[in-house]
Amino acid sequence: MGIIATIMNTATGQPLQKMSFNRMPKPWASFTLETGQLVTAERIDVGKPEPGKFAAPISIWVTVKPKD
Repeated sequence: MGIIATIMNTATGQPLQKMSFNRMPKPWASFTLETGQLVTAERIDVGKPEPGKFAAPISIWVTVKPKD
């Protein structure tokens, strides 16, 4: 079973996209967004699952560099 995480922008606090991982990514993991931009995870937050649910919400915080 894979992990579905929400990719969050550290500058705005807004979600960028949802992404699926085979296993929990490390805080220094690098991956490519749908826009083609390479980002590195700065912080990973694992929330508390809702009552009666098994899956916990996961947020991966990244800094997106502005396009030149």
